[in-house]
Amino acid sequence: MNKLLRKNLLAGPYLFWSLGFILIPLLLIVYYGFTDREGSFTLSNILSIMTPEHRKSLWLALELSFVSTVICLVLAYPLAMVLRNRGMGRGSFIVFIFILPMWMNFLLRTMAWQTLLEKNGVINGLLAALRLPPQGLINTSGAIILGMVYNFLPFMVLPIYNVLCKIDDDTINAARDLGANFMQTLFLVWLPLSIPGIISGITMVFVPALTTFVISNLLGGSKILLIGNVIEQEFTRGGNWHLGAGLSLVLMIFILISMALIAKYDKNGEGSAF
Repeated sequence: MNKLLRKNLLAGPYLFWSLGFILIPLLLIVYYGFTDREGSFTLSNILSIMTPEHRKSLWLALELSFVSTVICLVLAYPLAMVLRNRGMGRGSFIVFIFILPMWMNFLLRTMAWQTLLEKNGVINGLLAALRLPPQGLINTSGAIILGMVYNFLPFMVLPIYNVLCKIDDDTINAARDLGANFMQTLFLVWLPLSIPGIISGITMVFVPALTTFVISNLLGGSKILLIGNVIEQEFTRGGNWHLGAGLSLVLMIFILISMALIAKYDKNGEGSAF
């Protein structure tokens, strides 16, 4: 009985945190999303995603998030394989280098790229020194994708690296002994066994990329509005919490889909990044 009471007491702070900072805010979003300014039930906030401007912002966010996720996957998988084949343990310095950016302020990392890409920034300064014409790098879709890839790449590397480390060397050696070349081993052994890490990495990159508004604000300017920017403006500038909450609920559909994929392909948490 004492052990049960002790466990309940230890769970108390977690339950308080979950209730105060997860459940209650989520219920408020649901309430605002399904009501109007008078407090009456309505679906107009949800259905507003079908208006031309909101639909355009959503599709653009999906497009840029998809491209960023694919680039992160293409960059992360070979890198994770190199780290794994070199026998880099979790405490190695090289792995620490990839974790380190996640400890730095997200806003500062993005502002650093703004300094590099702006019209009179470092990159155009170097081009001018080489007598090359300046490039319009800032306030473009490419700049937003670059910011997404830079900020979210570690979230793709670590889950894949973690699951690759769990693949037994004997399995790889057995495939080679049976005559499989590198490409056959990659597509028939490495990739199928690393699916949990790939799905986890895709989710950890795609969802924050889809909902971000800081990166598109700093690197895209006012010219490019993603759905995250629209929601942020409804809460901070327009004062229409009901519409902002309704659009947020639409984005939660993609989060639920991501959670379902993880539950299906990573039941044992093998692709966990930490």
